[in-house]
Amino acid sequence: MEVSGTIKVINAEQQVSAKFKKRELVVTTDEQYPQDIMIEFTQDKCDLLNSYAVGDGVKVSINLRGREWVSPQGETRYFNSIQGWRIEKSSEGGDSAASYAAPAAPTPVPAALEGEDDLPF
Repeated sequence: MEVSGTIKVINAEQQVSAKFKKRELVVTTDEQYPQDIMIEFTQDKCDLLNSYAVGDGVKVSINLRGREWVSPQGETRYFNSIQGWRIEKSSEGGDSAASYAAPAAPTPVPAALEGEDDLPF
């Protein structure tokens, strides 16, 4: 699966335990109703975010992960996460004003044709 949009937030790397680290990225999608999607990069994938900045247009390849957790009281809960494994720059997002072309100037009418009306009515 993929998520495309503009980078809103790039968090610093978090060392969760001696053997586990993660880094979070928030991408605002380019849809009619934009969504802020938080994507986790873990372990060696954390370094993939080093060459990106807030405002960059990106396409992120993701995996959806789910897990079950049973509390000490015996209550079962389910959690989902979105894990990124590849990121690349896209032409979407970023400075959206630059992606719109200026309207074309009207084509001038040659002086020889001005005032001529070849319509039959």
